[in-house]
Amino acid sequence: MASALSEEEVLGMRSPQIHVTFRGAPVVLGLAGVALALAGWEVVARTALVSASDLPSASLVAGELVRQVGRPAFWAGVGATMTQWGIGMLITVAVAVPAGLLMGSVEAVWRALRPVVEFLRPVPGMALIPLTVLLWGLSTASVVFLIVFGSVWSLAVAAMYGARNVDEGARDTARSYGLSRLERVRWLVLPSALPFIATGLRVASATALIIAIGAELVIGVAGLGHDMAIAQTAGDVVHMYALIVMSGILGIAVHLVFSGVERRFLRWHQSQRPAVPA
Repeated sequence: MASALSEEEVLGMRSPQIHVTFRGAPVVLGLAGVALALAGWEVVARTALVSASDLPSASLVAGELVRQVGRPAFWAGVGATMTQWGIGMLITVAVAVPAGLLMGSVEAVWRALRPVVEFLRPVPGMALIPLTVLLWGLSTASVVFLIVFGSVWSLAVAAMYGARNVDEGARDTARSYGLSRLERVRWLVLPSALPFIATGLRVASATALIIAIGAELVIGVAGLGHDMAIAQTAGDVVHMYALIVMSGILGIAVHLVFSGVERRFLRWHQSQRPAVPA
């Protein structure tokens, strides 16, 4: 009588598992989700579950958006919003990254600044609109200040935790080899902090765009937010929804740009390596 098969032989007789992967699957699934959302929007609008004056159909809004694409005034609003967003992000990066790295590298600095950070971080940027209008009036400077104030904290805290994430063994090794503080920052702190900074940038960029459009809407500075306010006041609901959709498109574009930059410059990091099927 044949002896019982060993566990290794049984495992060897099993059919090999085949993992089928499709590089474009995330894009296809994302487009399918968008199509489903638009179809749901169209159905709700067409069945009069909501008044057409409150929620025009997706097809009407899409047609209005296509018409607006050919108008210079539309692109002037988009350009004003993105200009204010860009200036605000440049200032945010210039302030938040060095401050975060300093707080993460020097314990005394973190202990000194922590009360200030913890006090100001929960304050919504939009809550400072009266102050900014008092200081700079209805100007681009007011919008830029709100953008910086609202987005600087997430990036600074991300940079700080990245700097604090350096392995203690690596720190000790660097000291034993006589690396200067500047060299330790170059070879230890920055590589450790870059993935955190990249994540903070993605979060801060989205926050900055939200604040830019919201500030334009309230303050009245030129941009998509101001154009939305004008459309709402004029009762042009379809135009208003088209501008809202354009705001979402800008948000997606900003996310894709920063995600692409992150993949490009962090190819060496484990977070950017393709997942291996189990």
